Amino acid sequence: MRGDGLAGGNGGAERLGKLIPAALRGMAAGVAERGGPVPAGGPAAVAAALVAEHGEPAALVAEPAAPAALAVERGGPVPAGGPAAVAAALVAEPAAPAALVAERGGPVPAGGPAAPPAALVAERSGPVPAGGPAALVADPAPPAALPRHGVGAEAALEELCRLLAAGSADPADPACAAHLHCPPLAVSVAADVVASALNPSMDSWDQAPVASELEREFTAGIARLCYPGAASPDAVVTTGGTESNLLGLLLARETGIVQSFCGANAHHSVARAAWLLGLPAPVVVPCEGDRMLPDALAAVLTPGSVVVATAGTTNTGTLDPLPEIAAVCRRAGARLHVDAAYGGTALCSDVLRPKLAGLDLADSVALDLHKFGWQPVAAGLFAAREAADLASLTVRAEYLNADDDTEAGLPDLLGRSIRTSRRPDAFRMAVTVRALGTDGLGALVERCCATAAEVARRVEAHPGLRLWGVPELSTVVLRPVVADETGDDDLVARVRRALLEAGTAVVGRATLPTGPGGAAQLWLKLTLLHPHTTADDYAPLLDHIAATAGAELVAGRESPVAS
Repeated sequence: MRGDGLAGGNGGAERLGKLIPAALRGMAAGVAERGGPVPAGGPAAVAAALVAEHGEPAALVAEPAAPAALAVERGGPVPAGGPAAVAAALVAEPAAPAALVAERGGPVPAGGPAAPPAALVAERSGPVPAGGPAALVADPAPPAALPRHGVGAEAALEELCRLLAAGSADPADPACAAHLHCPPLAVSVAADVVASALNPSMDSWDQAPVASELEREFTAGIARLCYPGAASPDAVVTTGGTESNLLGLLLARETGIVQSFCGANAHHSVARAAWLLGLPAPVVVPCEGDRMLPDALAAVLTPGSVVVATAGTTNTGTLDPLPEIAAVCRRAGARLHVDAAYGGTALCSDVLRPKLAGLDLADSVALDLHKFGWQPVAAGLFAAREAADLASLTVRAEYLNADDDTEAGLPDLLGRSIRTSRRPDAFRMAVTVRALGTDGLGALVERCCATAAEVARRVEAHPGLRLWGVPELSTVVLRPVVADETGDDDLVARVRRALLEAGTAVVGRATLPTGPGGAAQLWLKLTLLHPHTTADDYAPLLDHIAATAGAELVAGRESPVAS
């Protein structure tokens, strides 16, 4: 089976039904080969076995690109009705497992906060349950979360899995486009089933012999992808951009750096990381077009600081000018961390890689494969140009990495994370890259970016919509024309909520300095991470946005409190 099929949406369950048995067959064969609680021979034998199995480590060697895109038909991005309808679904009568996605009918349950209890399991017409939060908490009460007496494994799975599927926002639906929230690939989900069953804990080698070796190979490949010319790069697994940005500031602090600088476009986790580490709040550098201004940075940057640049902003997907920022840092003797959680996987594409020129000049990089990487959450990575920088994570716990054990050759995993117990998240990432190759992964990124460019052209041509700018990645930022005509930002917010509560669409929001004199204005945002859609799939959504804006304008004028 091809590797780029999605786990969600129509056909997702069938794909998983084929891939999970293959994963379990591999698991059963491996358990039989092992013959004991751990593989015999220690770390050297495990590493040698992997080489014997598939040659020298090459976790990120490009494989042939996957075949042509699979068109997935779907009913909607989230359940219609909003929170209330979702709450109502929890109390509806059980349905057969096969009805899970079909019942929802769209991206979310419809009905909005006030929808009746039956709304959640009714046919959904959009990507989320309609009705909003109130619909999810309506009476009668949902199944007890902590019952004294169980109903059995099959009954529990069928009942609660049905409720979860029917009441979920569906990122496999084109109309579910608010966030950097990807539809995961079926191959990754199948791999995760085996990882969960075997349950390696990545804090000591004796809990994760092969899992730790696979992680080592994979992270070495990621480090080399980010730093192809560096002598000794390295990478570790994180929970996502927030943890990776925390690591970026942590490693800077361990070199004596106290002050950080970031653009006004930076992710909120940068300021949070400074706070968590007891550092001063970052100095915020002005932006233009959602890009940090290198001259503005040079005017305020002080030696012995750390700069956080962004390669793919949350609001617009824009990339900071990395070569220019790196040059400013060099002149000032400052460290550079790049938050490439969104755009970093473009390194896998020959077409898109030039957008990330200068990334290899950074001291550290944040990446997320649960964005452009199509992994279930969480799938973060942190790469450092100098492996020695990661020594700051070293910690000793006698029961996990005793000195005599490490001296005897047992790998020290505790210093590979700020967490202790952690899942083998690199396993499903490695399986995905093994299935697709970096070329195949890059092709999926290219598709999303090409689709966004075409959707942006359609926004420009739409009489009811205004485009913020040409997408650099896969984010399309737009605004209803009637909001400009009335100067009503609240109308933009109401459009988003109306679409969500109806279960029609999940659309994002972004505040940008585009008003008179640089005043803040509210925009709508489509973050396109579905690799198998085309611009035609988003045409109805554009019409829905414009029509809803018109309806909200009329409703506002007719409201007795509108003035």
